[in-house]
Formats: sequence, structure tokens, C-alpha cells
Amino acid sequence: MKKTFLRVSIIFIITFSIVSGLGGSSIGMFAPVNGVETQSNKPNELTEIKRPDVSLKRLKAGNERFQKNKPIEVDVSSAKRETLVNGQNPCAVIITCSDSRVPPELIFNQGLGDLFVIRVAGNVMDKIELGSVEYAVEHLNTSLIVVMGHEHCGAVGAAVESDGKKDGGNIETIIEKIQPSIDKVKSDEKIKSQNLKGEKLIEAVCDENINNSTLEIEKSEVIKKELKKGNIKVVEAKYMLETGKVKWFNK
Repeated sequence: MKKTFLRVSIIFIITFSIVSGLGGSSIGMFAPVNGVETQSNKPNELTEIKRPDVSLKRLKAGNERFQKNKPIEVDVSSAKRETLVNGQNPCAVIITCSDSRVPPELIFNQGLGDLFVIRVAGNVMDKIELGSVEYAVEHLNTSLIVVMGHEHCGAVGAAVESDGKKDGGNIETIIEKIQPSIDKVKSDEKIKSQNLKGEKLIEAVCDENINNSTLEIEKSEVIKKELKKGNIKVVEAKYMLETGKVKWFNK
């Protein structure tokens, strides 16, 4: 009886030790979890992600995994949450549309604390959005700014269809921000010669709207100063809904 009890006790201790080991914070250590590789910031990466080219490479790799339906399991563990209580080190600022089909963390396969995301319909820029970008650059030392629009953007479509008419409501504020892009597209001789209409016109405006938001960001004194020093980079991108691919415009 004593031997049986001793044998059971040993088995229990061994089993408990194994389970405890598996239940630890292995997530985020590039160790396979359920056959899926995971990711987190290693100590030396915190320095590396302050280089915009490194951060851009990271986003491109994440999007490629997303496209191929082969994402790695990102770190959302309690251990990671605890490390973020007293600070954050996002590798990039993402300014994009509020559209529910365009979640940056999924599109770029990133986890908690990895991205500083600013979302607003039509990915337009006003003082509040711009202030948020400046905060990330000035206080979080984030080196990469990504302005990302997407195809079939409802906000851009609404602005194009309104044709300058005001229907009331606060959505007009967004349309007013998109209107300069509409005017520019319609006045561009190359585009006028193509006689774009419907969806093609909307996509052309969407592309111009991405550029317009970038120009608004680059007018900031905070951003201009960091760009001049070579500390940061601003890049433009467009997310394709069907393929999941992010097209990079200027890089």
C-alpha cells in the first residue's frame, strides 16, 4: 500500500512539473506552440526596431505571412502584458481607415505593443491624428510611419459620390478632408484623358488621398525635424481586400 502511494505521488509530481513547464510564458520566445511559431521583441530588437528600414522589413514579412495564411502566433500572454505596463516600444505608426476589414495587427501579423495604430474613416489627417503621430515619434521614439489606405474605401466612395454636395452630419468633415484629392484627380491631365468613372475613379482618388495624408504629416514641424535628421521614414501603402496584400507605393 505504501509502495503504491509512493509510486502515485512520484507520477503526480513529474506530471505537475511537465504541465507547469508547458504553461509558462513560452509564447513570444519563437518557440512552437501547437505547432505554430511565435514572435516577440528580443532585447536586442528594441534597438533594431528604432531603425525604420528594419521596422519596414518586419511589416513586409508579417504581411507576407498573412497573405499566405501562415501567420506566426504573436505574443498576447499575461507575461507580455506585464512587460507593457510601464512602457511601450511600437515598431511603427500605422495611420489607416476605420474599416472593419482593415485591422493592422492582423494584416502585419503583429502582437501586443508592436504597432501604434491610428484609425479614422478615409485615413484622413487632422490635428488630433497628427498629434497622435507626433506623440509616437517624439515620446515613443517610433521610427516608421505608414499611411495605409485600402481598395473599395467607403469613405472615399462617399466623398466621390457626394460630388461636393453637403448632406449634413459630421461625415461632412471627413468628406471635406478627401475633397482636395478628388479635385486633384479630376484636374490631372493624364487622369482626365483616361476618363475614369465609377470604381476606377474612386481608386484613383483613394491613391491620391493616401498621398495627401502623407503631405499633411510631413508639414508637421516635429516630423520635419526628425526627417531631416534621418531618424524616421514615412511610407505609403494600400491594402488589397481580396488578396490581403499590402502594396507599397514609395518604398
